[in-house]
Amino acid sequence: MSRVRDKWRRKEWYEVYLPRYFGEGKVGETPADDPQKVIGRVIETTLGQITGDYSQENIKLRFQILDVEDHRAKTIFKGHEYLRDYLRSLVRRRSSKVDGIFRVTTVDGYRLKICAVAFTKKRIKTSQQRKIRQIMRQIIEEKAKTLTFEQIVHEMVLGKMASDIYNEARKVAALRHVGIRKSELLEMPKG
Repeated sequence: MSRVRDKWRRKEWYEVYLPRYFGEGKVGETPADDPQKVIGRVIETTLGQITGDYSQENIKLRFQILDVEDHRAKTIFKGHEYLRDYLRSLVRRRSSKVDGIFRVTTVDGYRLKICAVAFTKKRIKTSQQRKIRQIMRQIIEEKAKTLTFEQIVHEMVLGKMASDIYNEARKVAALRHVGIRKSELLEMPKG
């Protein structure tokens, strides 16, 4: 019993902070007996907890710890996704769901996987679904060519990218919801 307690007593707490492009707020704490063991850990939070806007509680964000200096852990955006309950609440009968999964590289060399989703007001034809998917691809790839990692993360999470897709895709079919339901950082530039 005493050995377990001693193990805990040796651990120190490290404060985890958001990246600069999310306001560098404190997102949590994590224990470790060695600062090197903190690096690589992933911390989860919701967009609502970061912004203080509870209507955004349905988006989960992941941040990975990159660096530790005197009990302050710095993070990078690792990905985000809609909570499962929220995604399920968007599905309706007699409507179509159009999914698009795209891998892009930003201007500054970050590789991302971006999953866009659109829900229509009523069922649509396969040809319309294909057109909506093309619009998604076009807008997401266009943004990746012109935006840095930080800018593209902001546009995905805060809904700017989704509204750009919505404004184009609504010319094809009546839409109920468009969003970036999931994203994942696949690779960072070397160095």
